[in-house]
Order: sequence, then structure tokens, then C-alpha cells
Amino acid sequence: MEKNGKNRFCFLTLGFTTQQAEIIVSALVKITEANLDIVYKDMVNKMQQEITLQQIMSQIANVKKDMIILEKSGFSALRAENEKIKLELLQLKQQVMDEMMKVRTDTKLNFNLEKSRVKELFSLNERKLLEMRTEVVALNAQQDQALTQTDRKLDTEVAGLKTMLESHKLDNIKYLAGSVFTCLTVALGFYRLWT
Repeated sequence: MEKNGKNRFCFLTLGFTTQQAEIIVSALVKITEANLDIVYKDMVNKMQQEITLQQIMSQIANVKKDMIILEKSGFSALRAENEKIKLELLQLKQQVMDEMMKVRTDTKLNFNLEKSRVKELFSLNERKLLEMRTEVVALNAQQDQALTQTDRKLDTEVAGLKTMLESHKLDNIKYLAGSVFTCLTVALGFYRLWT
């Protein structure tokens, strides 16, 4: 149980949620237990060996499905977060645009009502407009920076997941091949003893 906690902690440090880490650890424990059951069997006939092989293949297929589901859910979360940031930035941009339109409308009304204060109001509103433009430029720069960071994070996560997936695939194949060859060696040993 302590070992499972360490494995779960390893997956948590790789960016998985607690639930995802528990699913991966549970799947790996099931595969390990199934492979140990195969190794510890005294003797199997050909029919039992085929059944066992089918069970192993089924378990590998289940692990692959679980890993695909985990991979998709991780990507979905990152995409959803990215979309949320985009929507918030669009709302801020719309608010700034609405504010700019309000300032322009107020300027036109004041221009028509009070001609004597036109120059003063015009310079004041021009200053406000420049401040708003500066804010829009700053918001656009922040948006670009946030999108770039999100893209980098997505690329890093994708690369990490692909590397981990390939590593797990190779480890499973090595372990499966070792288990099969061990079973075959034991079976051939028994066969030689009997013949």
C-alpha cells in the first residue's frame, strides 16, 4: 500500500490529477498481479496457456484504453482552460471597446451642447482615448503572452505524455515477453523431464 502511494505521488508530480494517478497505479498493480499469477502457476496445458494469453491480451487492451482516456481527459482540461482564458480576454476587450464607444458618444454630445468648452473636453477625451488604447495594447500583449505560455504548456504536456506512454508500452511489452518466455522455458523443461 505504501508502494502504491509512492507510485501515485510519482504520477501526481508528472501533472496527473489524484484520480488519474490512482487509475494508472491500479491498472499497473492489476497487470503486475496478473503476470505474477502466470509465473507462479506450476504447470499449464496448451488450452490453459491460450486462455491465459487471451486474458493478458485483454488486460493490455484495457490498459491501453485507460491510457487513451487519461490522455484525452488531460488534453480536454488544458483546452477548456485555454478556451476559458480566451473568453475572459474577449470579454475584457469588449468592455474596453464599449467604454471607448461611451467616451466617444459623450464627447459628441458635449461638443454639440457646449461649444465654449470644446477644446478642453476634446483634449481630455483624447487623453482618455490614448489611455484606453494603451490598455488595449497592454491587454493584447498579455493575451498573446498567456496564449504563448498555454501553447508551451500544452506542447510540454503532450511531449511528456507521449514519452511516458512509449516508456510504459515498452516496459509492458518487455515484461510480457519475459513472462511468456519464462512460461515457455518452464513448460519445455517439464516436457523434457517427461519425455
